Amino acid sequence: MKIGAVEIAAPLALAPMAGVTDLAFRTICRRMGAAYTVTEMVSAKALCYQDKKSIPLMQLASDEHPAAVQLFGSDPGCMEEAAAIVLEKARPDILDINMGCPVPKVVKSGDGSALMRDPALAARVARAVIRGAKGVPVTVKLRTGWDKGSVNCVEVALALQDAGVAAVAVHGRTRTQMYAGRADWNAIRAVKAALDIPVMANGDIFSGEDAAHILRYTGADMAMVGRGVFGNPWIFRDALAVLAGRPLPPPPTLQERCDTAMEQFRLAMEVKGEKIACLEARRHYAWYLKGVPHSGYWKAELCKAQTLEDLERCTKGILRDLS
Repeated sequence: MKIGAVEIAAPLALAPMAGVTDLAFRTICRRMGAAYTVTEMVSAKALCYQDKKSIPLMQLASDEHPAAVQLFGSDPGCMEEAAAIVLEKARPDILDINMGCPVPKVVKSGDGSALMRDPALAARVARAVIRGAKGVPVTVKLRTGWDKGSVNCVEVALALQDAGVAAVAVHGRTRTQMYAGRADWNAIRAVKAALDIPVMANGDIFSGEDAAHILRYTGADMAMVGRGVFGNPWIFRDALAVLAGRPLPPPPTLQERCDTAMEQFRLAMEVKGEKIACLEARRHYAWYLKGVPHSGYWKAELCKAQTLEDLERCTKGILRDLS
């Protein structure tokens, strides 16, 4: 498929997730088959106020293409300025606008999924980012609506298409659902039927089979994997096999899980330093152990890790005790 003039080799994308889809994790998912990746969300206001802490969030790997940087904000002027800053600092293939984040501290400022309540403002924000993007394709990630009484994703998506966005990604939940309940794939299908631009389907993709199923059911152009990738970047490898009609590969061994967790940590350490990378590895490494019997003790030990040496010690213990 294409987003604007940007070609994407496979219908599999990694969803942007704050605190998860940093450069290290995106690199791992790329190796497993994710054809398109999006950064963690970056505050447009922070960029406009020259907050240096925002710059690393939009750092892309030299070979990370096609990829997008995601911006959030609701002030058109600020979003236009921030788009220009992103192009200068990160040079992404695509700029994405967050209209789906449900976190209270984001929506109370009118950002994220709060824009679902004002389609006209959402369209103005999109037009502003398109002006700032200077020809780089602009996409939007949205939800089905604010709550079950205002499911307006088709209306918002049509307004965004008229504004000139190149594609939309739809998370099949309302803002008030947060991440609970089942994703509404019917709403995603309705958006796909209404639009002429590409649509990415997001929500309740927890296996390679789910990725293939959501594409068939909704008719979407791409499956965007979110929480289903926690500790399981192999979901992209599995999805590629299902889509190609090949047998599923065997699940990753414990050795592969540990090796991948440590590789992700080392990649993060190169960018963030040992201390921060280690703090973040506590959560990520625990995800890699999900479903491993009797892993509770070592998950608790991982939560105490402060150095590379601590993680290596835990890895040796995990492989010794749980293999």
